[in-house]
Amino acid sequence: MPLSIRPAADADLPAITAIYNDAGVGTTASYDLEPVSLDSRRSWFEQRSRAGFPIVVAELDGRVIGYASYGPFRDKAGYAYTVEHSVYVARDARQRGVGQALMADLVSHARDRGVHVMIGVLDADNAASIAFHRRLDFAEVARLPQVGRKFGRWLDVVMVQLTLPVPEPD
Repeated sequence: MPLSIRPAADADLPAITAIYNDAGVGTTASYDLEPVSLDSRRSWFEQRSRAGFPIVVAELDGRVIGYASYGPFRDKAGYAYTVEHSVYVARDARQRGVGQALMADLVSHARDRGVHVMIGVLDADNAASIAFHRRLDFAEVARLPQVGRKFGRWLDVVMVQLTLPVPEPD
């Protein structure tokens, strides 16, 4: 059965939560310090869905092995055409094109909805994530030294940006 990318459903939330707690909380891919609960992921899912933001999952052989989403970059109206994305892949499914398939779907969704800029906020020591985004034509636009703290050390952030060619909004 080939890899499929589809909109996330409520039934996917246990897998999404597990992937996030391993890939996000268990590493510096996210600066959350404590595991998230299924209820908090459900709230996140409902908020994103109500706001019209996508959440997609990668499924292989009936198992959710990754997910991706984007949401508001900042809450000011002038940022309406800019989003911040995230993509997480289960540990045993990394380096197999899953993240790339998820991001291709997100970028297509963003283009279709008139998003002009996609932002990624990455840990500066995460060379794999930086290289992944570079392969997808994201450009490094900022480095923020020591803005996070996790695992007993200060962490630097790299911000990457993909500018999408969309018509000028009214």
